Amino acid sequence: MTALFWTGVLWIGYVYAGYPLILWLLAIVRRVRPLIKDDFLPSVSVLISARNEEMDIAWKVAETLSWDYPSDRLELLVASDASDDRTDEILQSIKDPRLKFVRMERRGGKGVALNRLAQLARGELLFFTDANAHISAHCLKRMVRHFADERVGCVTGMTSAQPNPDQAIEKGGGLYLGYEATISHLEGQLGSVLVCDGAIFCIRRSLFQPVLPELANDLELPLLIGGAGFWVLDEPAARVSEQDTSSPQEEFARRRRICGQGLLAMWKFRRMLRGLRGWQFVSHKFLRWLTVIPAVLMLISSAALVGRPFFALILTAQLIFYASAVAGWALAGTGRKASQALSVPFFVMLGSVAAFVGVLDTCLGRRFAVWEVPTLSRGRQERT
Repeated sequence: MTALFWTGVLWIGYVYAGYPLILWLLAIVRRVRPLIKDDFLPSVSVLISARNEEMDIAWKVAETLSWDYPSDRLELLVASDASDDRTDEILQSIKDPRLKFVRMERRGGKGVALNRLAQLARGELLFFTDANAHISAHCLKRMVRHFADERVGCVTGMTSAQPNPDQAIEKGGGLYLGYEATISHLEGQLGSVLVCDGAIFCIRRSLFQPVLPELANDLELPLLIGGAGFWVLDEPAARVSEQDTSSPQEEFARRRRICGQGLLAMWKFRRMLRGLRGWQFVSHKFLRWLTVIPAVLMLISSAALVGRPFFALILTAQLIFYASAVAGWALAGTGRKASQALSVPFFVMLGSVAAFVGVLDTCLGRRFAVWEVPTLSRGRQERT
């Protein structure tokens, strides 16, 4: 039992602390230093797949077309994935020659829509974003300057933590996003960001390959680009603000889908996951998706060894953590205010269980080519 306990401790410790520490040490000896030119301004095609985005699409188009970038080098392509609300009507009413609107008569999912847009794009770079993602005017310039270096194939930004202190799920989510931003920055120093932020990343059009409908484009594309030997970087100044859902059910479904798609991508492209990126995928994703296993090992083993004072103390701490997670879940389910002491354990457990279920989904053959966006993450922001 003692061996099981320490296995669980080492597993969780390595995933959340050991991996970023090793990244930091690696960056000391092999940090990449790309050539950056602030005056490098290639043509850019912004791609958005929209499904029933009537609450956000108007401001998103206006915001994008007002970015601080030469207007003759910027185009926006939006695919309506068989929307049945006012999305199409709103897009058709916008009179700007830089906007291209495509109606997908049959719903195929985000990947199918993006593949269609990529065929129509004329830009040297493809910029991927979401219909509810606020991106400040300077971000595009900050990202494209990295592409002056031919070794760079992809650059990503990161979602900024904008938690609502009155929502348990959003408070925990804000801390999680901050942690992920740190990981992305450390990976970027090695030229090997593993997964991009789907709301703000950019690639060379020449490196685009049609994405598989059942996979996430923000995972598949950097995986292929990094596997081909190009650098995948993080731009710290490129941050996006999205409204998170306040529903535990919606967040659970989202995390479940993401992890299920991730495992499927890992399997389909396993031959490309060698060396550094193979180690990254196992450490950053696979072992984290399975953290329910070491958590259970620690709980069972410490309960069996409760007669020893040390393990009695550890068991008590675990029970307090899980009780706090349950209390956070109860508050989140009713939309009530929760302290950080409750919201963080709840969010950690929600993510761990959702990831494990997502892994099981993939092993059992479930696929996520089409899904519903979290309704509570739409139409609630007014930032510019």
